[in-house]
Amino acid sequence: MRTFIVHAHHEPTSFNAAMTGTAVHALRAAGHAVRVSDLYAMNFDPVSDRRNFLTVRDPLRLKQQDEESYADAHDGFVPELAAEMDKLAWCDALIFQFPLWWLGMPAILKGWVDRVFAVGRTYGGGRYYDKGVFAGKRAMCAVTVGGGSAAYSDAGLYGPMQAVLHPIHHGILAFVGFTVVEPYVVHAPARMDALQRAACLDGYAQRVLGLANAPVQPVVATDDFAQMVLTPAARARRGLAASG
Repeated sequence: MRTFIVHAHHEPTSFNAAMTGTAVHALRAAGHAVRVSDLYAMNFDPVSDRRNFLTVRDPLRLKQQDEESYADAHDGFVPELAAEMDKLAWCDALIFQFPLWWLGMPAILKGWVDRVFAVGRTYGGGRYYDKGVFAGKRAMCAVTVGGGSAAYSDAGLYGPMQAVLHPIHHGILAFVGFTVVEPYVVHAPARMDALQRAACLDGYAQRVLGLANAPVQPVVATDDFAQMVLTPAARARRGLAASG
C-alpha cells in the first residue's frame, strides 16, 4: 500500500507529530511506501490565486476553475503544486493529520486543498463521488481534539464528530472519489498520562496498518441523485420520508 500523509501541525513535538511519526514507522516496517507533506515545515503557501499557475488563460479576469483546466491541459501548475498532485495520484490511501481548530481544519490544510484539488487533476467532467478521479482509493482524517468525547456526542455541546467532519468527509474527500474511512480521533491528549498517550499511538498504528479493511462511510451513488431528485430507493437508504 502507498500512503500519503498530509501533516498540518506547526509544533514538531505535538501529539499530531507523534501520530504521523507512528504511522510512518508502522507502515514502513510492514513494507509499505509512505510519503509525507509536512505543510508547516514546507512553509506551504495556502493562498490560492494566480500564484498557482505558470500559464494564463485570461489575463483580464481570474476565473479559478478555467485557469485550473487550462493549466491541466498545458502543464501549467507551478512545481510545488504539481508535486503535491503527483503524490495524490501516486497514493492508494490519503491521511489528513491535523488538530481540530474552530470545528474545522487549520487554514494551511484548507489552503492546501484549495490549491491542490484542482479541476482536471482531481475532478471535473462528471468525475465526482463514486465516479471520481480517486475512486478505489481510501482517505482518512486523523484528528486531535482539545475537548473530551462527551462534548462531541449527540448530547454534547459541539455535536457528534461525524457531523463536525462532514464537510471534509463529504465535501472534499468523497467528492473527488475517495472511499472515506471512519476517522481516528484522539480526544484531549494533553490531559492524558504517558501510558494513555502510548495506548492511543498503538491503536493508531493498528488503524493505519488496517486501512485497507477499516470501516468506511457509505459511498455516495451519484445515479441516485439523477435530476437532483432522490429516487425512492435512495430516500429509503438515507432514512428519509417519501415525498408526496
